[in-house]
Amino acid sequence: MKIQPAAFFRTTLPMDLSTLGVLDSGRYHSIWLPDHMVSFWPDAIWTPEFTDLATTSASPHRHLDGLAIAAAVAALTKNVPIVTSVVDTVRRHPSLLAQTALTIDHISRGRFILGVGSGETENTVPYGFDFSKPVGRFEESLKVIRMLWESEGPVDFSGQFYQLRHARLDTEPYEGRVPRIWAGGSGPRMLDIIGRHCDGWWPAGAYSPEDYAEKLHVVRSSAERAGRDPQAITPAFIWTCLIADNDAELAQILEAPLVKAYVLQIPAQIMRQHGFEHPLGDSWRGYQDINPEVLPRERILAMLKQVNVEAILSVVPHGTPKQIARTLKGYVEAGLRVCKILDYGGMAGLKYAARSAQKVRDAEDEIVRLVG
Repeated sequence: MKIQPAAFFRTTLPMDLSTLGVLDSGRYHSIWLPDHMVSFWPDAIWTPEFTDLATTSASPHRHLDGLAIAAAVAALTKNVPIVTSVVDTVRRHPSLLAQTALTIDHISRGRFILGVGSGETENTVPYGFDFSKPVGRFEESLKVIRMLWESEGPVDFSGQFYQLRHARLDTEPYEGRVPRIWAGGSGPRMLDIIGRHCDGWWPAGAYSPEDYAEKLHVVRSSAERAGRDPQAITPAFIWTCLIADNDAELAQILEAPLVKAYVLQIPAQIMRQHGFEHPLGDSWRGYQDINPEVLPRERILAMLKQVNVEAILSVVPHGTPKQIARTLKGYVEAGLRVCKILDYGGMAGLKYAARSAQKVRDAEDEIVRLVG
């Protein structure tokens, strides 16, 4: 077994490039950069009334372009791979994704990994993008990207979503190797597509080591059927947890409105499996349904009153850094190899956010000690 931690680099204001030296030092497998228009945290409770984090930033949605930031990170680092986690295939045409990925790969001298996903309501629907059939669009985008990278001269393509006529991308890959493609997804169709087309995988949700292992098996089985090496696909994870020094601190963290609002990212189906009802109803699909238009202040406040913190604890790993590492070890045994430990406890307020990075580093050190 072997596990390597990954690092997040914030793509929101205020932007701090001073940390790149540490991230490029060899500690991390890769740097992961989100690409959003809207955050998961609702405006209704991003006010000083509910969180002192609002005193340092007037909005949780001050997002910068993830691919532009990736290019800057590529120019300012020398060693660490750079990964978008993830760019959706709804807002960006695959021909532009193909060109941009090659561009950043040249800037980074072969260190760029194009991380993609099928998209989310909050980043697409409010801006007028067609969010129908996102999985079919995702697969077709991958086909177009690969075609443009691998074809010599102009190409034609006639698909359901994209039409190419005498289209060319003559920019050669850096040192003859196209960028790797990683993808996020958890549904059966997405896992099958990832196995056939991608070089790395994150689950959009995996709520136990057994769940992670089952999903990874689907990805690898799909790769094998397609004649690809299933072991060449890197199993990764953005692993959300709550890190606290003790039970008393954990209880304080769980009282924070932004932490309670994590239920927005949990599907009702998963809550039912753990014996709880979702405060937004049986049809809630988690992060895919987050949309500011249908989540006004009144609905958010009513939801918070109904949140059962035991439901959150049943789904989200929690404990001290050492306890977190021991839980994560189960995922490593299930096949996980690259992981970003994401401490959601930092959303409880400024004093928790100030210590969150060190707690994550302590958990990273412990998991590496445990499994190498």
